Amino acid sequence: MKTIVTTAYRPNERTDRLAVKTAKDLSIPFVLRKKRSIEKIHAEECADVLVAAKERLEFYPLGKTEPFFFHPNSSAFRTKRPIEEDPLIDVSGLEEGDVFLDCTLGMASDAIVASYRVGSRGRVIGCESHPAMAYVIKQGLQSYEAMPHLTGAMRQIEVMSNNAVDFLKTLEDNSIDVVYMDPMFTEEISEASNFKPIRASADNGQLSAEWVAEAVRAARKSVVLKAHFRSSDFETFGFNRRVRPNTKFHYGAIDCRIK
Repeated sequence: MKTIVTTAYRPNERTDRLAVKTAKDLSIPFVLRKKRSIEKIHAEECADVLVAAKERLEFYPLGKTEPFFFHPNSSAFRTKRPIEEDPLIDVSGLEEGDVFLDCTLGMASDAIVASYRVGSRGRVIGCESHPAMAYVIKQGLQSYEAMPHLTGAMRQIEVMSNNAVDFLKTLEDNSIDVVYMDPMFTEEISEASNFKPIRASADNGQLSAEWVAEAVRAARKSVVLKAHFRSSDFETFGFNRRVRPNTKFHYGAIDCRIK
């Protein structure tokens, strides 16, 4: 799908600069807004639209009027609790100084929690296969300032605009402490409203034997899967499922220290 970039409805010098920079970075066309609505731009340009708004970048997939934009989301309250008790941290065995790979970056909430855990001595990498979405998240992580306790964690996340399996294939054996995968649920969770604008645009690739094998090869400690509680992927691919009563998703792990 073609993607273009434009400015806010009432542009200013800052939004103009941001739009031009975004167009250059992504090698996509910059189109003047001319006070058109998003619906009209969609109709006239037949393209997804990136908007350089006053406070942030917003992504409008073709046919959608709700934007996708960066926000720390659940990481904001998850990092206010004892971090070692977070379900992802607990199941993965992630520790300070570790290297964490998020194969399905999405809104980056899990990556932020992982980055908060590993600290400045650690490293967090996130893969997002959709170039525009990866760019929105990358810019948001570098510029968001409303939650000072997360600034360091957000700034150190490395965003890769790559397919997860392709990226894993570039890694050496045992080069990542924890590899994490949270593929798009085949059953939509109604509470996950942040994903509604991008559900059709996001990579809906489901778990595969190749994906798991590459993750296990690259991981030193564990490979972690988050999936719908009805998913059979845990059993199919050899994950030890952690049942979480009264929740709509579970975590599972493969212990790579015994491979």
